[in-house]
Amino acid sequence: MDKIINIALPKGRLGDKVYDMFEAAGFPCPSIREPNRKLVFENEEIGIRYFWVKPSDVAIYVERGAADIGVAGKDILLEYKPDVYELTDLGLGKCRMCVAAPKGYVENTKRKLKVATKFSRIAQDYYSSIGKNIDIIHLNGSIEIAPLLGLSDVLVDIVETGTTLRENNLEVITEILPISARLISNKASYKFKTEQIKDITNKMSIQAGLRND
Repeated sequence: MDKIINIALPKGRLGDKVYDMFEAAGFPCPSIREPNRKLVFENEEIGIRYFWVKPSDVAIYVERGAADIGVAGKDILLEYKPDVYELTDLGLGKCRMCVAAPKGYVENTKRKLKVATKFSRIAQDYYSSIGKNIDIIHLNGSIEIAPLLGLSDVLVDIVETGTTLRENNLEVITEILPISARLISNKASYKFKTEQIKDITNKMSIQAGLRND
């Protein structure tokens, strides 16, 4: 390869699984397995450079061109709408974006619905799609407590196992959409490194298929 492909990986457990897929797809970088605190790893022989970033920042690195490709959750792509190409669903980090409320909740249709969430755009888009006007209360954490204290009627958040909801006497009342990790590309990079990016996408798609068999 005559051009280095820069790949932004999300830090944490998801990132480890993502790298496992890249390695299995034929894009290894042995130094990434070594115990160290480095953030950038390169395999010059195959023209690949990986770097670790905060999961919510991957799309920014890709959109701005610091990374040619990266892996970001569908929730991030829908919430922030970065100007990138979505290449394939890797089938990792599967969960659901849901509306949840206290058990036994009955909506008061005589006033505007109060919705607590850190995914304001996703929540607004969903309720707009069903013709409902809402009052969004944007929070950055502990979303589950909002309806319990009367700050909101319902919440919109990612649900993986549902354990946190159950432990707080909450339940899912609507599933908005499924969430999983997606391989994304910078638009200019895709134009100038088309062959390499397509090759990576095809091989990662195969790995995703193998994982889901």
